[in-house]
Amino acid sequence: MTTTDKSDFVPIYDSLVAEHGDVPAEAREAAEEIQREAAEALDWSKVRGGG
Repeated sequence: MTTTDKSDFVPIYDSLVAEHGDVPAEAREAAEEIQREAAEALDWSKVRGGG
């Protein structure tokens, strides 16, 4: 694959983002939120008197 071939994918990606939104970014944000919620739910320091 040449450099020219790689640049051909950008318009395709841009059109998909325009049509469907930035799905990878939305999935990443959702995963980060779930990680924060899980860390908070599994934090036993409040129960043990550590917080």
